[in-house]
Amino acid sequence: MLTVETRHAIDPQTARGFDTTALRKNFHVGGIFADGEIRLIYTHYDRMIVGGAVPAGATLTLDQVKECGTASILDRREMVIVNIGGNGTVTADADYAMGKGDMLYLGMGAGKVSFSGEGRFYILSAPAHHTYPSRLIKIDDAAQVKLGAQETSNERTIYQFVHPDVMKSCQLVVGMTKLAKGSIWNTMPAHVHDRRMEVYLYFDLAEGQRVMHLMGEPSETRHLVIANEEGAISPPWSIHSGAGTSSYTFIWAMAGDNVDYKDVEMVSMEMLK
Repeated sequence: MLTVETRHAIDPQTARGFDTTALRKNFHVGGIFADGEIRLIYTHYDRMIVGGAVPAGATLTLDQVKECGTASILDRREMVIVNIGGNGTVTADADYAMGKGDMLYLGMGAGKVSFSGEGRFYILSAPAHHTYPSRLIKIDDAAQVKLGAQETSNERTIYQFVHPDVMKSCQLVVGMTKLAKGSIWNTMPAHVHDRRMEVYLYFDLAEGQRVMHLMGEPSETRHLVIANEEGAISPPWSIHSGAGTSSYTFIWAMAGDNVDYKDVEMVSMEMLK
């Protein structure tokens, strides 16, 4: 029921020499949504865990994860769960009914976590130093910021869930960006943030369509070809941007030194190579 893969941190000099296979092995996130399973990736970037749980009508329980070194996963961690599928329920310190697009924050000490129903649950977790109250945020209650334009192919709505303007967390900052029909670009002009890592998950991407996710140092860019319900782990030294063959939605999540959403170093178009 539970499988855990460990990803060690890669420095930028080493990444420069990677071929496609090595890039995907280290930075691509795929195959985390499997019926009747919980699949996690334990990364050495700010100890972020990313994964998926698909109960497929049954009940799955996430409790001890050996890689965390604690009796239960939330003993020294906080967690955000995003439902990208049908209606489902997450049970921890209470029962939380979740529809598509809803996000649930679970504070340190919330206990074991169970998943049931028809949901497809995206899991994010990082170490915590303080217990903040668990909170379910429906997509209609998230803070919304509209950016971009049709003329630049990046008209989009940013939904802020676990964000300083909405609620407190230890280090997780999580939101969702939906691109308007006909728009394909995200996070361009690009940026880096050396004090935080980031992970993307792309979904609502039509069958047969792909996102070309850009990563790497600004002067040494690389790309990952990403399908629906797949994503990318972005080290602090890497840009994270993408263009799709159609519109899509993606979940962005950060962990690290602070929760300042604007703590970034912008990368101009002239710097990209």
